[in-house]
Amino acid sequence: MLNQLPNDQLDAILLWYLVQHSLTSYRKLELYFGSITQAIQTENLPRWVELKLHKNHIERVNEYLTTTGQVKFQTCLDKIKKHSDFILLDTDPHYPQQLLPFNNHPPIIFGKGNLQNLSQPQIAIVGSRKPSPHGKQVAYDFGFYLSEKGFFITSGLAQGIDEAAHMGGLKNHRTIAVIGTGLDMVYPSQNRYLQEQILANSGTIISEYLPETQPIQRNFPYRNRIVSGLSLGVLVAEAQLGSGSLITAQSAAEQGKTIFAIPGHIYSEHHQGCHQLIREGAILVDHPEQLVEDLALPTQWHCAQQSEQTALRPQAPEIPAHLFELYQLLDWIGQDLDALALKSHLNTAELTSYLMELELLGQCIQQSGLYLRCRVSY
Repeated sequence: MLNQLPNDQLDAILLWYLVQHSLTSYRKLELYFGSITQAIQTENLPRWVELKLHKNHIERVNEYLTTTGQVKFQTCLDKIKKHSDFILLDTDPHYPQQLLPFNNHPPIIFGKGNLQNLSQPQIAIVGSRKPSPHGKQVAYDFGFYLSEKGFFITSGLAQGIDEAAHMGGLKNHRTIAVIGTGLDMVYPSQNRYLQEQILANSGTIISEYLPETQPIQRNFPYRNRIVSGLSLGVLVAEAQLGSGSLITAQSAAEQGKTIFAIPGHIYSEHHQGCHQLIREGAILVDHPEQLVEDLALPTQWHCAQQSEQTALRPQAPEIPAHLFELYQLLDWIGQDLDALALKSHLNTAELTSYLMELELLGQCIQQSGLYLRCRVSY
């Protein structure tokens, strides 16, 4: 729950509210008026017609200028504060840096749970909403194994494969859900307990949608770009031809992500989508260690063995606030001190001190004069 919202967030939320989640209109208005703040100034709202926006946006603006419209927007703000633990604008240093290279990244992210999880290494596991029992078991097993190795399991909190993958990641307190409704809703309703468990076990749930946004069909394929954008790679565990998870794979391919697919019986309709992806170039995998090998090499992570006697694994230390912005600037390839100094605007003494602190926390490693992220070993 949030007590109050800073002015920059209020301005962005109002614009997002008036354009009804239209990213194109949001960017067009921001560019036309020079800033979000100027776009939502009362004297500028009547000028929106100059941009020939959709009539629904103009109608929303006209409604907002009435007393009733003001009350409706305030109700929206109250629900945002009630159902959000954090809000990220794409200008915020805490915004997931892996999304920024993509032109269609969401300008606002509403979130519940642990904010810092979004900056951790993630693998998306997606698939059919009506999988076979075998497919659900495979998704769970891969989610469990990969989360045990330090990856966060990112998926869409849908029934079927998404649900099973989240449950696997949940066992190691490493899962992130990207939903296609507002945070005030649970869809499907059968996953209410799973959503509660994600939040109770240090997980994260995010959405680009405002409260009261209903589970409209078009929202779910569109949010898949966030699922794939956050992740280093996308695993399609089981999918029929025409499955929505193939849209996630397509988004991943357009983003330059690595796509993995699990094969199945050649006569089973449950696996035809995966077979198509493999024919088109996806990497065939039949064991989760193959993903670790493919993705861990460029990221230089240290994988540790899980103690079978330990029921609960220790949580990774939280990155202190004064180090988090620098941590966000690190990548999985490596940068030298000069590049980091230019980006961080820190002097050499501060920069080396902060990097040393991150190394001591196990969040950074130096190799051949380059500094890069690494995850904590247990």
